[in-house]
Amino acid sequence: MNHSRRLFEFLDGFEEVPTGLHLIAGLTGFTDAGSTLSQVADQIFANLETKLVVKFKNDELLDYRSRRPVMFFERDHIEHYEPPVLGLYLVHDEVNQPFLYLHGYEPDFRWEEFAEAVLDLAEGLEVSDFTWVHSIPFPIPHTRAVGVTVSGNRTEIIDAVSEWKPQTQVPGNVLHLLEYTFSQVDLPTVGYVMLVPHYLSESEFPQAAVKAFEQIASTTGLIFPTDALRDEGAEFVSKLQEQIEKNEELAKMVATLEQGYANEKTGPNRAPIAKPETKMPTAEEIAAELEGYLATRRKNSLDD
Repeated sequence: MNHSRRLFEFLDGFEEVPTGLHLIAGLTGFTDAGSTLSQVADQIFANLETKLVVKFKNDELLDYRSRRPVMFFERDHIEHYEPPVLGLYLVHDEVNQPFLYLHGYEPDFRWEEFAEAVLDLAEGLEVSDFTWVHSIPFPIPHTRAVGVTVSGNRTEIIDAVSEWKPQTQVPGNVLHLLEYTFSQVDLPTVGYVMLVPHYLSESEFPQAAVKAFEQIASTTGLIFPTDALRDEGAEFVSKLQEQIEKNEELAKMVATLEQGYANEKTGPNRAPIAKPETKMPTAEEIAAELEGYLATRRKNSLDD
């Protein structure tokens, strides 16, 4: 392989990476509505066999002053330094199928060079396809399946799955650039953006992570652990519904969002998604209503 070593280094085990694997990506730093990417990463690292095989160089890509690394202070000295990691991992799914997982922070610098470096790695490893996931807040009710918008060069997937196809300018992120870069060389590429209920974008919404896993699995055939997420999602929605039933404004908002899914001919997953015409409570107002429950949920999570 003819790799540029400016932005990354190979680690032990790279030489054992098989060729022809799926490449999956999820990078934090732009938006992570519903903590979708965080939950996906947590499930992968907690339940699957992972090995870091390529590590990107923080000094080339990271703005330390905006993302200060953690220093562990032990009484009178620094005991440990924990820099963030952006890397390529070799992972085995639940049935031991290997795949590559690009995970970590979105680079602050050298986006084009980073995209070229990832493409260089992908071509050297002869990856079979590239799939990335993200999430954004959207006026969609939690009572329906999580929506998804799809991009890339796999038109058969876009036509079958994508529920929202905007024609507009959007703030770019590095995953968009990777998609564009891979598409230029005709590598099969697809990006899934989960449409998370905007009033839940600041909390952990397990259904969004489950949806992300389902989309990746349908594209690649990989098998992921989702049982725990599904159980958490059912509990979350049950308690959320209790809160909504106690608040007339929240109930009206959900009913208004439901109007976007009234077309029974197309079904909820294919119905047109549009912003409601009536005024909805602001995200701040909704967050205030849900603060008690969400704070309790976070506390219970920390206690566990």
